[in-house]
Amino acid sequence: MRHIALETGADGVAILTLNNADESMNVVSDDWLSEMNEAIAQLRANDAVTGVIITSGKKAFMAGADLKALVNAYGNLTVKQAYEFSQKATAMHRALETMGKPVACAMNGLALGGGFELALACHYRVLADDPKAVIGLPEVNVGLLPGSGGTQRLARMIGVQAALDLLLTGRSLAPADALKAKVVDALAPAGDVIAAAKAWLATGPSPVRKWDVKGYAAPEQRMMIIPEVAMGFSNGVAQVVDKAGYNMPAAPAILSAVFEGIQLPMDKALSVESKYFAKLLTDPVARNIIRTTFISKQAAEKGARRPAGVPKTTFTKVGVLGAGMMGAGIALVSAQAGIDVVLIDRDVATAEKGKGYSAKVFGKLVAKGTMTQDKADAILARITPTDDFAVLAGCQMVIEAVFEDIGIKAETTRMAEAVIPADAIFASNTSTLPIGQLAQASARPGQFIGTHFFSPVDRMGLVEVIMGKQTAPETLAKALDFVAQVRKTPIVVNDSRGFYTSRVFRMMIFEGVAMLEEGIEPARIENAAKAAGFPVGPLALLDEVTMELPVKILEDAAGEAGNTYTIEKGMAVLKRMIALGRGSRKAGGGFYAYPEGAPKHLWKGLAEEFPVAAQQPDQAELKARLLYAQAIETARCFEEGVIETAEDGDLGAIYGWGFPAWTGGTLSYIDTVGIAAFVAECDRLAQLYGERFAPSAWLRAKAAKGEGFYPAAAA
Repeated sequence: MRHIALETGADGVAILTLNNADESMNVVSDDWLSEMNEAIAQLRANDAVTGVIITSGKKAFMAGADLKALVNAYGNLTVKQAYEFSQKATAMHRALETMGKPVACAMNGLALGGGFELALACHYRVLADDPKAVIGLPEVNVGLLPGSGGTQRLARMIGVQAALDLLLTGRSLAPADALKAKVVDALAPAGDVIAAAKAWLATGPSPVRKWDVKGYAAPEQRMMIIPEVAMGFSNGVAQVVDKAGYNMPAAPAILSAVFEGIQLPMDKALSVESKYFAKLLTDPVARNIIRTTFISKQAAEKGARRPAGVPKTTFTKVGVLGAGMMGAGIALVSAQAGIDVVLIDRDVATAEKGKGYSAKVFGKLVAKGTMTQDKADAILARITPTDDFAVLAGCQMVIEAVFEDIGIKAETTRMAEAVIPADAIFASNTSTLPIGQLAQASARPGQFIGTHFFSPVDRMGLVEVIMGKQTAPETLAKALDFVAQVRKTPIVVNDSRGFYTSRVFRMMIFEGVAMLEEGIEPARIENAAKAAGFPVGPLALLDEVTMELPVKILEDAAGEAGNTYTIEKGMAVLKRMIALGRGSRKAGGGFYAYPEGAPKHLWKGLAEEFPVAAQQPDQAELKARLLYAQAIETARCFEEGVIETAEDGDLGAIYGWGFPAWTGGTLSYIDTVGIAAFVAECDRLAQLYGERFAPSAWLRAKAAKGEGFYPAAAA
């Protein structure tokens, strides 16, 4: 066998070692399943074997199925085929569990997804007492459910409510928490997990699980007759909708699989689980989530857009110009990555305040016990606050994060370039100003690039890397090396006002104010956004980003050649709110009121300023407008070459401004709808609401050819 080693000792204990011959991690595959079935048959037939230990020859125990294979299920597998796929692994686990010999699982490292489902099918679980040895069933996070017994065994082992907590969150447990939750039976040093498993086998344990004992009934089997169980499931429905809305099918499927399965004998319950798994696997939502949040994200972080042939740069010293919220955040993540940071502002006190942001963040972590004070002090020591540009000497990269004003940015560029080495690169953290325009102040435009971080930098994972027309490939490679070193996810876009993320994000907030101008109820607007899967409504978003900012950007861009940063409807709303002194939360109130010590609520004066129309549209129409406005603007960015790959477009949408994850991103959304259907709907919306929805000739031509943004998946 290629992926498994089987060895039987004189003590009657057989050790089955997982050791994938083709991957660095043990994963579920057809070959592995076949070998496991063969090994189980041998073990069952061998009278000399009295007990079995399953362990791993890798650093980790086992991961789950290969998501790169599962992403192709949509459109290639029927529901019946997907059910059979799930049942294949389920049958192997069931054969292991019922072969009549006790099986201990000795997990020397992490066990996630299908790897932990294998552990659950064993009669006893020992986990390495190592912080990296986490266990869990994270399938809900990629639009799936555990499809080889995880939902049913976990519910029977630890109870329905405790199981649902793990299944619906997909969270992983560290060893101590796993023991407390009773999903593992013992902890041991990594080198002793096999010995601990042998010690359990030496006690002569029963090889029969409690649910296979005649007459077994789960405590929750009577379900809705038991008040606390009925309440638990009722609350579970509300929690699922609150977190996932009505667009993410995995959580409701998990809830249903557990609800139905716990009332049935194990084998029938496993069949129920497989049916729900099959429906999810053949649904486009799972495909969309897996493709963007796993495959594309991983590829981007591994350098998918990095120019080939450029030696890798490891950064040891960088400069950050501007110690405001953005600059302070960039300094923090750079210092965390082991880089010395020169943090510059107009005076030392302001620069010190920027460093203080890191001290505040680390202070909270120290208070929680997730960081030691010594580690916090060591990271803080890497940040040097100053007002002296001469301290930038020796920096390999400078990131400018000053006020969004071309004159101020030009001045700081010249002052920094007078000091930094000739081979250093200069990056602007602008969110809207064209890189080519900013690079005019640089004596070395080939080494000038945009790195648009998102706020708060320490919590937001995306960096939009912007290529100017003169930016050299070597500069892009270095910028991507820096992004990788600070552990962020990059997308690469070409120069344009608003670039990609800010340009498309504006369609969300502008559609919201357009609706308000039309007389649509503010609460209806906000609720439609949340129902579509956006984390927050457009009016609440405008309060946070301030209404002055988009108005300033629009006015600065007005009249410029090739300006794409425009608003078709809603400017009157923004200007009126600013005139009323309600331009943002920071100003004291915007579309919402923010009473001290009480929850925010929509400002009551909105009805007077923007009268509500007698006829109100349904939520489906408002959701379509919000989704389509952003998707068609992304298509325009693709057509114009602002984004060059569908992967960058979708990563930017999901991680940049919170486009709903169930769509996979704006371009995945178009492909999911179907490009011909998308264009037809855009035509309808354009006739009703304006030219911002009108498809271009280029998009119509793609639709006529049935050509989506992603190639058809291989079977």
